[in-house]
Amino acid sequence: MEQPLLFDGAFGTYYDSMMSAEEKTGYPELANLKDPEMVLRIHREYIESGARAIKTNTYGANSRLTTEPQVLRKVLINGYTLATQAAEGKNIQVFADIGPVPEERAAEEYSAIAAVFLEMGASHFLFETLGDVTPCGEAFQQIKSRNAAAVIIASFAVTQDGYTRTGRYYLDLFDEAVSLGADIVGLNCICGPAHMLDLLKKTDGRYRISAMPNAGYPANINGRCVYVDNPAYFADKVKQLRAAGAAVVGGCCGTTPAHIAAVAAALRAGIGRVEMVRPSKPPQKPESASHSVDSGHTIVAVEISPPADTDMRYALDASRQMKEAGADFITIPDSPMAKTRSNSLMIAGMIQREAGIPTIPHLCCRDRNQIAMKGDLVAGNILGLRHILAITGDPVPAEDRSAAKSVFGMNSWQLMRFISSLNKEIFPDTPYRLYGALNINAANFDAELKRAEKKIENGAVGLFTQPLFSQENIRRFQTAGEKLSCRLMAGILPVAGYRNAVFLNNELPGIEIPDEVVTALRDQGPEKTMEISLTYCRSIIDAIRSVCGGYYVMTPLKKTAYARAVVRYIRESETSDFRRGE
Repeated sequence: MEQPLLFDGAFGTYYDSMMSAEEKTGYPELANLKDPEMVLRIHREYIESGARAIKTNTYGANSRLTTEPQVLRKVLINGYTLATQAAEGKNIQVFADIGPVPEERAAEEYSAIAAVFLEMGASHFLFETLGDVTPCGEAFQQIKSRNAAAVIIASFAVTQDGYTRTGRYYLDLFDEAVSLGADIVGLNCICGPAHMLDLLKKTDGRYRISAMPNAGYPANINGRCVYVDNPAYFADKVKQLRAAGAAVVGGCCGTTPAHIAAVAAALRAGIGRVEMVRPSKPPQKPESASHSVDSGHTIVAVEISPPADTDMRYALDASRQMKEAGADFITIPDSPMAKTRSNSLMIAGMIQREAGIPTIPHLCCRDRNQIAMKGDLVAGNILGLRHILAITGDPVPAEDRSAAKSVFGMNSWQLMRFISSLNKEIFPDTPYRLYGALNINAANFDAELKRAEKKIENGAVGLFTQPLFSQENIRRFQTAGEKLSCRLMAGILPVAGYRNAVFLNNELPGIEIPDEVVTALRDQGPEKTMEISLTYCRSIIDAIRSVCGGYYVMTPLKKTAYARAVVRYIRESETSDFRRGE
């Protein structure tokens, strides 16, 4: 096996370790302007330790560093100049180092930074510590159009199980990066060498791989990240990374010239064998415990609120009633309006087991980081759950924010993308079927339709709407039915009475119950109230039937009779062709 291209190690953490508090420039990249001799010294130490490629000291040189374009440009130019000066006459490759940039204008900023390096004559580029690669696409194209022989490495920062902070799986990112023009793909940062090795074994020789792990995992000592001093161990692991297929190796946070020197010596001593892990088999098409969502069957899902205490009697009894009425699924909200309820996945598993009807628990991004999200999804799959409604979630009310903090590490379509990756990697035999939400009351419905398309692209097979009340709601639903290539589940909420109607109109944004319905409900007894409410629900169902793929029936104030009556009407009004098919 040929020797890999050996990169240098960390610049930022090594620089910080050499400087006193008074000497530090804040961002190590500013040393390109304020302390160029130290930058040269570090580059030369890595070269002397055996590195055959070095990174420019420009990892953090972006709009986070400075809002002054001319200052940023000078940092980039000086960074490239210093690296080429250190490498002069030594047959060392210099890679223009580009780290993650702010998300707001990421594509534009990656292209602008790459343009500066191209002006300087750069032909080797390292885009590192990426959480996503899509925004880099324009920069990759720009580089290749200027220099077809340019080398681009796209390196991603992932957790031990292979996911970025936004839920993207590293093998999916590798595929996308190659399709966008990257010559080499790989991993750096976050992972220590042992976990990076586990991930690399799964690549099965499908890519040209770069592997630049941290020295290990840091300890926080007096506010500083301190890494284990482990050059010999690190070198042995990098040697194994090479044996697993890495064509490019090096170090990230916590590594020093001593680590690179140890790696160079280990590589000269020979490469051992590493057992490869084969990629997971592709997911099988999931089967619903009820009617398939891919069939022409009109799906009816009924929302049942999970308990706020330990009493499951209502949820189980209501679920059994809905099953008897003809519902296909029970759907369980996830602490709606940011008010604590029982865990939606656990309640869904219990209903599915005890009531004998499939469930679709909601899973929102508000309360979970990626670790908790994955843990809940694994547990849910063990419980037999096969359907998830992925939503961003209601924010914590303002008065509660001092005590409870929202997470929102992902949005709904990112969560869908995350679950789709888990389907391939962890749940290939029992994948989740994904659904999303369609805000029928969005201020900009065209933008909402674009968001819906994004959800469909990331795995959504159906979209649940908010309750339909107005003629505008119906028109928008019909428009969505014409434009979106997935099953649309129309939200149907029977109004439980006059007070309920007034509350919904005045306290919940986006709900507009027609005045004539509200007026008709005033001063009515229970039977007449139910008649008025159901009559209006039936009119909505009749108006959208031609474009409706299913119904999302909400149970008002635990009044199961209302929801049960809606479900029965849907079933009774289905065509004779459907009845024969059933």
